Amino acid sequence: MTRSTSSCMAAMLTVCWGASLTAGFHAITINAAKATTISFVTPTGATVQNNEPVSAQATFITGTNTVSVTLSNLQTNMLSADQSLSDVTFALSNGKTKATLVSSQGLARTVQSNRSYTDGGLISTGWVLTTYQGSLVLDDGSFAYAGPAHTIIGPPTGSTYAHADSSIAGDKANNPFLAGAVTFMLNVPGVTASTKITDATFYFGACETCINGKSKNVPEPATATLAAVALGGLAICRWRRCL
Repeated sequence: MTRSTSSCMAAMLTVCWGASLTAGFHAITINAAKATTISFVTPTGATVQNNEPVSAQATFITGTNTVSVTLSNLQTNMLSADQSLSDVTFALSNGKTKATLVSSQGLARTVQSNRSYTDGGLISTGWVLTTYQGSLVLDDGSFAYAGPAHTIIGPPTGSTYAHADSSIAGDKANNPFLAGAVTFMLNVPGVTASTKITDATFYFGACETCINGKSKNVPEPATATLAAVALGGLAICRWRRCL
């Protein structure tokens, strides 16, 4: 059964914030010779509700006035939608928080009631970008534009999600999920190739249980180009707790 937003609220601290950001139709390329790459991952053994394991990675590439973000849910044998990746927050070493989400995309994946799945091609994520206490936030929680659909699901077991419960398999609210590497391109004036990501936090499921990420060294620079999408701004109120 799909976990309701109200059932999550009772167990969480209340934090509210607003956002009003609109992305234009653009594509940005980060020059590989002038970019810095850093990744964060969830700690080994991280769990959410009902002690369900979670594993995720966020890779950031900073360049001139740009930040590219790639999110992946690495958790295999998923049991419920509580293990799907719904948000990430991160802070820049230069303290910049004025930013615009230029584009985003991910592979749409629908899990059927029999636990098989079908992929629908690349789509705009529907996630929103805002700020919270000095951090940038990429968000697809239950209060966001696309939520609770478009959270990021982990890989299947063979050709099915063999262990998935009804919050994943056939759930009309949570489907489609996003799968594989989900990418976001941000315009952040004042960011340079020397700007670092100082911390990152992952949020999972409609209840948005958060797990503090740990840095993972990625020595090589990279180039990221994203197709154009348009996302509308809106106000959001979050319910969060951190582990």
